[in-house]
Amino acid sequence: MKVTGFSFIRNALIYDYPIVEAVRSILPICDDFVLAVGKSDDDTLSLVQQIDPQKISIVETVWDDSMRKGGKVLAAETNKAFQRIPKESDWAFYIQGDEVVHERYLGCIQRAMLQFQSAEDVDALLFKYLHFYGSYDYVGASNNWYKNEIRVIKNDPSFYSYHDAQGFRKGENQKLRVVPIDAYVYHYGWVKKPDAMQRKREHFNRYWHDDEWMKENILQKAQFEYGDNINMLKLFEEEHPKVMQERIASRNWYFDYDISMNRPSPKDRIKALASQYLGIELGYKNYKINTKKAKELKQNKAK
Repeated sequence: MKVTGFSFIRNALIYDYPIVEAVRSILPICDDFVLAVGKSDDDTLSLVQQIDPQKISIVETVWDDSMRKGGKVLAAETNKAFQRIPKESDWAFYIQGDEVVHERYLGCIQRAMLQFQSAEDVDALLFKYLHFYGSYDYVGASNNWYKNEIRVIKNDPSFYSYHDAQGFRKGENQKLRVVPIDAYVYHYGWVKKPDAMQRKREHFNRYWHDDEWMKENILQKAQFEYGDNINMLKLFEEEHPKVMQERIASRNWYFDYDISMNRPSPKDRIKALASQYLGIELGYKNYKINTKKAKELKQNKAK
């Protein structure tokens, strides 16, 4: 079985992306890695060239900044990396520049890839998510955060990055058939230095909205104020991935939140009740769960 990792990045230093940690987190179970590096206004290229030259193939790209609807440029850059994956690779492991996989999950992921390598009715593996917010001590607790997404896919040329690169589709806009696995992606996109977070919001919203929307909705200021954008949070009381330890130790801003102030919305309450009492996860799903294969995975784990 051959596994190739892939990702894309641009201006990692300006916007404080943990791209080095992201790549290193999954590299132990990847035979090689394709990284699309957009022409940047900082030293992103030099940064990523030092990760692991023996394993990582860098594709230098130029982003189409005119693609200002739905974040399509992010999918376009993802596809540039995916299309460079060697034909002999069985699986493609996708990781975004602000995502990290804890080392405790690598064995679980690898076993699932081995189990479903030849399964024609399995297109991808579905991961759980933890979304950190404000600091490394809190994660989002409301249903506004997506709970699952595809991050490992079969190396099939009919697959492609969908919408704003959150998930994948195949053929004529068909959802992939997935097996949920007991592994989390740690999303650190909302844990940045306040000045870097503000720069990111001012810049990246341009890939979703026009100038008029930006003018009305994105305030120009020196630092992002995390306290103005809180939904519901809960404390994170476990250990972060080892690759993140140095970054976490160097944190130079303070954020605190009183979880007793959480106020779930009616929508949150309904979704929580449906999940707790009916076992139903309400909301949009960018995939189709193969329930038969999911059961097989659980049975195999129990042995």
